[in-house]
Amino acid sequence: MQTITTTEELAAFCDLAKAQPYVTVDTEFLRERTYWSRLCLIQLALPGKTGPAVLVDPILGEGMSLEPLYDLFRHEATVKVFHAARQDLEIFFVEGGVFPVPLFDTQVAAMVCGFGEQAGYETLVKKIARENLDKTSRFTDWSRRPLTEAQKEYALADVTHLRVIYENLSAQLRKSGRQHWVEEELAILTDPATYTVTPEDAWQRIKTRTTSGRFLAVVKELARFREEYAQSRNIPRSRVMKDDALLELASTRPTNVEELGRARLLLREGRKGDIADGILAAVKAGLDMPADKTPRPDDSRDQLQVNPALADLLRVLLKAKSESAGVAARLIASAGDLDAIAAGERDLPALRGWRHEVFGADALRLCKGEIALSAMGQEVRVVRL
Repeated sequence: MQTITTTEELAAFCDLAKAQPYVTVDTEFLRERTYWSRLCLIQLALPGKTGPAVLVDPILGEGMSLEPLYDLFRHEATVKVFHAARQDLEIFFVEGGVFPVPLFDTQVAAMVCGFGEQAGYETLVKKIARENLDKTSRFTDWSRRPLTEAQKEYALADVTHLRVIYENLSAQLRKSGRQHWVEEELAILTDPATYTVTPEDAWQRIKTRTTSGRFLAVVKELARFREEYAQSRNIPRSRVMKDDALLELASTRPTNVEELGRARLLLREGRKGDIADGILAAVKAGLDMPADKTPRPDDSRDQLQVNPALADLLRVLLKAKSESAGVAARLIASAGDLDAIAAGERDLPALRGWRHEVFGADALRLCKGEIALSAMGQEVRVVRL
């Protein structure tokens, strides 16, 4: 069980990987105490039941450069295989400004291949690799050293079993001709916009039913301050203020430290120092924002005139189509998408690309009255009119 702690060792392993058709990759990280995920461990494995598998330890290897790994990520002759890659990709994008190319995500592939809407790694290990995972190290603090042998074995299992899973799923995709379905989904994962949080737009993540422009202006300025402060100091947003405290402040709109001290939900740290100054400045900026610049919520979905009967028919059609294609329904369309289609909206992912092939084309025909649905025993059939 090799643990890599130097740039030279990492470069040697990555050179080996470049000669292989694929490499499996996983990470262990912590995010509870930081804004950006702290990378604690990288696991890599090469093809073959007994192919080399290593741990890359950036904590023990202080000063080790990850550039050999990033160079491997840019090497297009070797597929980089992950499971549920989003958080891993965010780490590498933030730290190295790189995305693995080409990329394969076994969670996405499993949903396309009929393994249900929550294709967890443990499920795939049982169903495809015919193995069981030791879950005792699941909630490990991966930043603490030294790692035990059990922790190392747990971490390596995330890439060793992944080899069998990848080979099985990629074979299924080749046989079904659905590789491009997965590629369309992975395009979202390798889009920098997926991981870029702009302080200016941070307010849109906060759930509120209030539509007052002035209230939302204060929310926007508070959210902007919180994002900038958390990013600059690499601390969680909740350490600055939680959403409920932010909404309380947008309602009470304190103008001085004394008024700020009356906030029920604000943490102690937020009542003094830089955070208190930032909150008061943000509240003032929101109150001073010109009326024509105040934000407006996107209520376009709320204003849709949904035909409830048609929406119900679309749900039946989606269920029938997802079962027939062996694809998770959630991957094709959400409940909100179905309501939007029933209300006449047409600029939706469910009506484009591979989703159009599987569901969208017949969904549009159903809306136009060109097809009907018929029940035959346990089966729902499409009937052309």
